[in-house]
Amino acid sequence: MKDFSNESFLDFSNPAIVRKQKAALARVAESFGKEYPNIINGKSVRTTAKTHSISPADTSVTIGVFQKSGTDDAEKAMKAADKAFESWKNVPVKERASVLFKAASIIRKRRYEINAWMISEVGKNFIEADADTAEAIDFLEYYGREALRYAEKQPITPVPGEANEVFYIPLGVGVVIPPWNFPFAILVGMTSAALVTGNTVVLKPSSDSPMMGWLFMEILKEAGLPAGVVNFLVASGAEAGDYLVKHHRTRFVSFTGSMQVGLHVNQLAATPQPGQIWIKRVVAEMGGKDAIIVDSEADVDAAVAGVVAAAFGFQGQKCSACSRAIVDQSVYDEFVAKVKVAVDALQTHIGPPQLDYKCGPVVSSRAEKTILDYIEIGKKEGKLISGGAKRTDLPGYYIEPTVFVNVKPTARLMQEEIFGPVLAICKAKNFDDALNIANNTIYGLTGAVYSKNKQKLARARNEFHCGNLYLNRKCTGALVGAHPFGGFNMSGTDSKAGGRDYLLLFLQAKMVSRKV
Repeated sequence: MKDFSNESFLDFSNPAIVRKQKAALARVAESFGKEYPNIINGKSVRTTAKTHSISPADTSVTIGVFQKSGTDDAEKAMKAADKAFESWKNVPVKERASVLFKAASIIRKRRYEINAWMISEVGKNFIEADADTAEAIDFLEYYGREALRYAEKQPITPVPGEANEVFYIPLGVGVVIPPWNFPFAILVGMTSAALVTGNTVVLKPSSDSPMMGWLFMEILKEAGLPAGVVNFLVASGAEAGDYLVKHHRTRFVSFTGSMQVGLHVNQLAATPQPGQIWIKRVVAEMGGKDAIIVDSEADVDAAVAGVVAAAFGFQGQKCSACSRAIVDQSVYDEFVAKVKVAVDALQTHIGPPQLDYKCGPVVSSRAEKTILDYIEIGKKEGKLISGGAKRTDLPGYYIEPTVFVNVKPTARLMQEEIFGPVLAICKAKNFDDALNIANNTIYGLTGAVYSKNKQKLARARNEFHCGNLYLNRKCTGALVGAHPFGGFNMSGTDSKAGGRDYLLLFLQAKMVSRKV
């Protein structure tokens, strides 16, 4: 087996690649509006209530019609996963890993199609969608190899007269609750990590991106995954989601989403239920209020490019997105002027993701309202220098890339996660002040520092309190294997997805000692 390496992105500067992607978009559009069942124990299940996946780029378009299950189907899915665990846990690791490798191969063949569904369902542009699909491939390839590594003989201190061993076994049934913003990559990563380690899964995809979960279920079936190992349940979060998290047979919950929902999941999981015989394990990746520090000794042009890319890539709908720029007062005016030029230029690149505009829609009417409310707050807390409005000439949820300057460190715009195309710029007196401002939130996910001063970068390495810190580069774009991802404080449990520690979250170690 070759050593792991990251999947290369498609080159959309090549007209032939663009034509292939547009052709795939046309093909998937022919299937818009179709209905898709839930999958429980390998069987199709339909409900009276439905979930409609609506295009955020054009709200008159229904991407697909999915089910909306309650507690009855949740119970059936749990029982199916519980039964499948009894056999799946005993399947050799090589066979489980081979399912992941086969799935990765299938995704490569269906890459343009998967990109097309993602562009249509959540509004990513071509490169953002392809990077998402490539990351899904990376997770499968990386976790398959990691499972094989964990299955090897583990080093242990020898004791005379004893034969001792430590090995890893799966936990049981897990509830996997992925987000809509990396609707394929994170869903694939969370699910594949659980199943390759011998666990079984009830997968409850986001109601904003159920199509991506359906596609992965198709891929897993083709890759040879037995029925019941992963059960696909589009369902009410308040009803079925809570029921699954609280269920006495749930062994772990893997969640990625907002801080509010993550804390709710953690609280529910922490309360033992009648018949429960374990402490549930919760893997939670939550929000961020990520900052980029621009030092007095920074390359300002590089910092501007990094901040703008990190703030407005996928309309700022990334937990790693830069929503705070903390700029030394000596370069503040220069930085602000150059950011305004760059973001003003982005205003001419707002449009349908199917036509590969740089700036597409936000994901839903709910997200749009939240972001517009924060923009109104921003008008009271700072000075608006670019954007600040909804694009009413387009048939979806389009909001202009928005920049506020002269924002105080304690302002809501600097403290609360917005999850949209809104950047707040704050002035710092010096590097000490910048670090204090950067650390002055309840979050701790990503951050970055632009500086030519090695001593300052060394200080940031030790003092900037976040799970993923980047020096002289943007704070988005983590790669599997290279940038294990996860945050501190209210950003979650620091899972380090895509790293060597991640699979341990789905395993438990057993020690056996035999007298010889």
